[in-house]
Amino acid sequence: MVNKIEHIGIAVKNMDDANVLFEKLLGVPSYKQEEVESEGVLTSFFQTGTNKIELLMAKNPESPIAKFLEKKGEGIHHIAFDVEDIYSEIERLKNEGFVLINENPKKGADNKLVVFLHPKNTNGVLVELCQEIQ
Repeated sequence: MVNKIEHIGIAVKNMDDANVLFEKLLGVPSYKQEEVESEGVLTSFFQTGTNKIELLMAKNPESPIAKFLEKKGEGIHHIAFDVEDIYSEIERLKNEGFVLINENPKKGADNKLVVFLHPKNTNGVLVELCQEIQ
């Protein structure tokens, strides 16, 4: 079961510039920056109330974010939903006909296990499911 929107991911070309922009926009500083080696990205998180924004910058040209930026430019990359049991959600969504980009959860940023649903099945939106690692 999906609990809530966990965060919105935004692809950026320059993390320093984007951090300044979002700090001004939201009125709060980034609370965490983290590199996710498996995805070749640097992340920066902002939180206002229960709402979170994740900025994503490619660390290498093979990164999925580098490819996204090349095709679409900066902007919303994905919407992440918090789930209680990522494994049961994977099975439920596969049974509903959704196609997953990765069927086995992997460690993502901000202490989460993550899987992605293919945007061809979700009206063009890349959907991430994430569960807090206990």
